[in-house]
Amino acid sequence: MNTVAQRSAHFACSNPDLCPHSTPAPPAMDSAARDKTQPALPTGLEWPEQERAEQLARGAALKWASGIFYRPEQLARLGQYRNREVQRTCSLEARIKSVVQSYLEGVKTGVWQLAQALEAVQGAREALGQARGLLRDMAEAAQTLEPLREQVVEHKQLQALSQLLPRLRAVPAAVAHTQTLIDAQRLLEAYVSLRELEQLQEETCVPLGGLELPVFEGLGPLAEALGQAVEAAAGAAGQLARENPALLVAAVRVAEVDAGCITSLEQAPRDWRQRCLRALQQGLERVHFGTSLQPGPGELAKWLEALRVALPAELAMAEALVAPCCPPHYKVVQLWAHTLHGGLRRCLQQLLEGPELEEADTFTLLHWVLHVYQGPEMMGSLELGPEADVSDLEPLLTLENIEQLEATFVAKVQAKVAQWLQKALDGEVVEWGREQEPDTDLSGFYHSPLPAIVLQILEENIRVTRIVSVSLEQRVHGMALSELSAFLRSFTDALIRFSRDHLRGEAVVPHYVPYLLATLNHQLALSSSVSVLQPKWVVPGVLAPVEAELDKLQKRICRLVLEALLAELQPLFAALPSRRWLSSPELLDDVCKRTARFCQNFQHVRNPAVQLLLVEAERTVVLQYLSALMQGRLVCRGADERTQAAERMQHDAAQLQELFLGLGLEESVQCVPVLLALKELLNLRDPTLLGLEVAGLRQQFPDVSEDHVSALLDLRGDVSREQRLAALSSLRAGPQPSPQAGRRALFSLVPTPAPSLASCFPSGSCA
Repeated sequence: MNTVAQRSAHFACSNPDLCPHSTPAPPAMDSAARDKTQPALPTGLEWPEQERAEQLARGAALKWASGIFYRPEQLARLGQYRNREVQRTCSLEARIKSVVQSYLEGVKTGVWQLAQALEAVQGAREALGQARGLLRDMAEAAQTLEPLREQVVEHKQLQALSQLLPRLRAVPAAVAHTQTLIDAQRLLEAYVSLRELEQLQEETCVPLGGLELPVFEGLGPLAEALGQAVEAAAGAAGQLARENPALLVAAVRVAEVDAGCITSLEQAPRDWRQRCLRALQQGLERVHFGTSLQPGPGELAKWLEALRVALPAELAMAEALVAPCCPPHYKVVQLWAHTLHGGLRRCLQQLLEGPELEEADTFTLLHWVLHVYQGPEMMGSLELGPEADVSDLEPLLTLENIEQLEATFVAKVQAKVAQWLQKALDGEVVEWGREQEPDTDLSGFYHSPLPAIVLQILEENIRVTRIVSVSLEQRVHGMALSELSAFLRSFTDALIRFSRDHLRGEAVVPHYVPYLLATLNHQLALSSSVSVLQPKWVVPGVLAPVEAELDKLQKRICRLVLEALLAELQPLFAALPSRRWLSSPELLDDVCKRTARFCQNFQHVRNPAVQLLLVEAERTVVLQYLSALMQGRLVCRGADERTQAAERMQHDAAQLQELFLGLGLEESVQCVPVLLALKELLNLRDPTLLGLEVAGLRQQFPDVSEDHVSALLDLRGDVSREQRLAALSSLRAGPQPSPQAGRRALFSLVPTPAPSLASCFPSGSCA
């Protein structure tokens, strides 16, 4: 930029208008001299950057000159500035000329060097052309010598053949002899003869340049025949070890020797050692797991038992007879163990992929695989040495296989158990319709083999599975409980149908109640023995669903028995209370006689069910008695009749209490005392004290309602409306009764007649 500014300033100062005192320029050089000293620039080129630079330089020079000569006193120094700039311009031009001159000299040197290189390249090209011609001549000369070379090769081959001709003539006979040795199972001699023939083939092949003679075409089939003979001997290793161990040893030695031989011929390796090992395994599997040996339907147990005997014997034979015939690295005992295990595993997998096994075969297979096979009788035998190495054997059956077998076994057993239980239930239902009473045991209790049959069926199925696995036992245990619950539900349904048909008259049973009581003994037997179905590993409470079904069955049987009792007593209670009841005890005597006769069959029921029946029977009689009182069939006409009714109720209570005490029911659980409480309510002479009596009645029997009290007051016949309201108000306003443990409902089960409109009041039950 300084150079450009200087040149611009020089151009500005050389202008006469700007620099009037400038010195004259040096004389210009002629055109010839300029052409000699300066290179000619190419014409016709446009440089926009140069033009713009000159404009900027001119502008900068004008700006500089105007700044310098702005003041008049500075114009005196104009000549000095001009001289200095002229000198500087001349110096720059001299430097530029020297640079251009140096550049032109370098270009001249480069042009001269390029000319020299061109001459060298042309000389090399001529030399290469001459060499190419010489090579072409030499190739033509070599081609003329090719027939001579072929004759030389043929001469060498003929020379080699002439030397080997006596041996080559003997090759066909040697091949036939070797085949004879193979057929005679003289394997070592056959292998030696084969190797001699192969060596002769190698000796012939090398001088012939890899040419194969037709005389050696039979060596390939001959070697294959020997390999098959070795393979066949290895496949029958077990039999040969007992009958002809020399043949087995010869076959193994041939395979081992051939494995170490290296031939110069480009042939695929025979690998007889691997073929020998593979033949050992295939022969062993064929002997024990061949297609013809697969078990048919129902033959699995026999087949497994045969394997239990055969496989240990096979391993012992391999250790004693086969192992000495083979090299140590064959590891014969381990090979035998793994081969037998693998063959058995594949055979079992094929068996599982076929038709579904029956439950007996499934059980046998699971037990054999999980216990017998791994047990001391087979693969866990102490007689097997460490060579067997059975520790790393894969399981015969996978977890999925065992899961599938267990599920199949449980499903089939469940179907049969359900069938057996249904058959036992059908037989029991048929027994209910017999003309004679149920059978009894030595103690006189009703007895049936049904509970024992049911529990035996379930318990035996659970017990048998314990020898297989805990998982199978758990599955069968759950199935047994499920089937027992289903059986109890079916038993309950059968009882309901049995009772319905009898009550409708569709199938009148002569001993209806005794057979109901017999089923109660069945329920007791099942309840007391169901614990045998609970193994030690089962968590408490697993029998809860079965126990709940047993409780439902017991309640259903008791309800049916009580319905039968109620059917006999209802006609008798239809006449109670009445005038005849007030004057004569015959009505209750009939009730007691019929109840006693009905309950006589209870002696054939085992405890604690007999106590439950007596409690429910006594409660049923009392409820019928109370229901009869609540019907309003009797209204006392005066104090004498009220006293007579109270005495009759007291006498009836004593008679009923004596009846059930005689039947064996404890007095503490009887409901008869309610009659004595009602007797006090009837015998009260002052009606104004009824509120206190009603409050006391509620304390004893919290479920007594206003309707019940109103019905009892109607029985008195002397209670006014105000007294009734006062008594019922005391029932509502009295203290709440204290809870008593074990208190059962009584009045809540006693129906009352709808009250008349005259007896209704705003706060009553009909309000």
